[in-house]
Amino acid sequence: MKAEETHLKGAYVFSPTVFEDQRGYFYESFNTSTFKKLTGLDVNFVQDNQSKSSRGVLRGLHFQVGDYEQAKLVRVIKGKVLDVCVDLRPNSPTFKQYFSVELTEENKKQLFVPRGFAHGFLVLEDDTIFSYKCDNYYHKDSERGLIFNDPSIGINWDFPEDELIISEKDKILPTSNTFFK
Repeated sequence: MKAEETHLKGAYVFSPTVFEDQRGYFYESFNTSTFKKLTGLDVNFVQDNQSKSSRGVLRGLHFQVGDYEQAKLVRVIKGKVLDVCVDLRPNSPTFKQYFSVELTEENKKQLFVPRGFAHGFLVLEDDTIFSYKCDNYYHKDSERGLIFNDPSIGINWDFPEDELIISEKDKILPTSNTFFK
């Protein structure tokens, strides 16, 4: 497995070593020891989540605050997404900057999203299955979000906005200026 730190400190893209033959393929999707060796981070994942979505579904940008902040390790099991994380750490040199990467069942890449980041993804193929590990439990009262098209962040989703499928809850999320002046 290879790990490459993005320009956002603490966010990593992982590329596994895949073994393929006539039967199919095998790869190790997570190993605590390898993760720690490659990143220097000691993360204890406590919850796994999975979703299935159609092309055009945009989920996010979500995060939790306080004692319930979450780090996530995200990947696609089937299909393709544009995955995005936004640095919301006010003292970070990359505050309110984003990183995006295409995660697919073919490239088998994973993105580690540290605590203090918002996260979202745009589904690029029907019947996409998205999976992620969290290092803290979901806590409804600590849940927050940012609108996907926040002008102060300027995410390039590279997708027609009128074709996006967004939950009613995500359509009314605030801009980052609500939280950070």
